[in-house]
Amino acid sequence: SYIASYNKDTRCPNWVAWRLTADHTTGDVGRMGNAFHEDMDVPEPRAINADYKDSGFSRGHLCPAGDNKWDRDAMYETFLLSNICPQNANLNSGVWNQIAMSCRQWAERHGDLYIITGPMYFRSQELRHIGESQVAVPDAFFKIILCLNEPKAIGFICRNTDGNKRKDQYINSLSQVERLTGLHFFPMLDNEKRKLAEDHADINEW
Repeated sequence: SYIASYNKDTRCPNWVAWRLTADHTTGDVGRMGNAFHEDMDVPEPRAINADYKDSGFSRGHLCPAGDNKWDRDAMYETFLLSNICPQNANLNSGVWNQIAMSCRQWAERHGDLYIITGPMYFRSQELRHIGESQVAVPDAFFKIILCLNEPKAIGFICRNTDGNKRKDQYINSLSQVERLTGLHFFPMLDNEKRKLAEDHADINEW
């Protein structure tokens, strides 16, 4: 249900991307309990559950479990630790969750969405780590949402320290997120649609 670019040095994904459709916003599969598990397809050392124990950080989903209630296998795979980063608990349960819920509402309202999210590290020489596996703790997280039916895009950057502000206080444009992450999103997007989506981000249009 998603694709991930994995970083063997940080033990976290570089980014995770998926397509969210209106049909995928609901389903009968409930959120699984203690389903977090290591990804045996990535090289060792890799993140394990013990790394998070007493770390002070939550296991923060990048592709949300809530986007995958339509299929049990898809739901289970969101609990792979290659889809997880150490995340401040207030952020995880606060604005990060609010943004995920908004994405599901927007998919129902506007049709298919293309979403890319990932960690950001601002101090490459001073990374914090948790656990014996030395899982790197992000300084922030980004999320980009693209709607091709209109077209339009909106981005969010949340520092890995808070989560009690309104989500509209974290808004960035597609080009701003690209500049701050050094990544180029949606490279196959034609120039006309990119021009419409790149520099404009207004939550009132969603």
